[in-house]
Amino acid sequence: MSWLEAVLVFAAGIGAGTINAVVGSGTLMTFPALLAVGLPPVVANVSNTIGLVPGTIAGAVGYRRELRGQRSRVRRLVPASLIGSLIGGLLLLQLPEAAFDAVVPGLILLGCALVVMQPRLARLVNRPDGVHHGAWWVWPAVLLTGIYGGYFGAAQGVLLMAILGIGLDTDLQKMNAVKNTLASVVNGVAAVLFIAIAEVDWTAVALIAVGSTIGGFVGAAFGRRLPPVALRVVIVVVGLVAVVSMLV
Repeated sequence: MSWLEAVLVFAAGIGAGTINAVVGSGTLMTFPALLAVGLPPVVANVSNTIGLVPGTIAGAVGYRRELRGQRSRVRRLVPASLIGSLIGGLLLLQLPEAAFDAVVPGLILLGCALVVMQPRLARLVNRPDGVHHGAWWVWPAVLLTGIYGGYFGAAQGVLLMAILGIGLDTDLQKMNAVKNTLASVVNGVAAVLFIAIAEVDWTAVALIAVGSTIGGFVGAAFGRRLPPVALRVVIVVVGLVAVVSMLV
């Protein structure tokens, strides 16, 4: 990897860490960057997942104040993320690489669509009707999101915010804190699995890990001041470039 490629991956890591702490979808920045420097898709996805772990942890730590009073909720939902991540990671490693190549463009487009719809999802999250008291389907929905996150993970944060916003009775910032915690579990479990049995590009991991850690703290500290429209535009453009690059 040349120094210019290293700078690209490092910068993508900072952007991904920042975006993951605020909204989610940071994978749509780092995964295309790894493809651009020549990594095979599965190796890029594995290395990306491992590299983003410190950033997701940084985002969760940055929102630790909003986690106060939510211990029982987090304890109930963490097992769903853990089990789902294991299933998703095993699917990634067991299914042929051709399946990943075929599925991922669709997943990226889904992630882009969710990012575009994020304002509408946010309005749904903020509905002041007071009827959300913890629906029964939240646990299995978090499980399915964990499977998605263990397999690829783009926009899993947006999915989690939609699930928590519709199914729980709490405010947006507390939901974001729970989302960051669950995303940390998904990435962390998948990373342990990948380290044990998958091919990893450790240079890419190191660059993304350092960049996403910086971005995670930046996102937690200043995320509410970032222009969301600009972030969504960047994510969608990068995601579409990734789709085109994979299809071509």
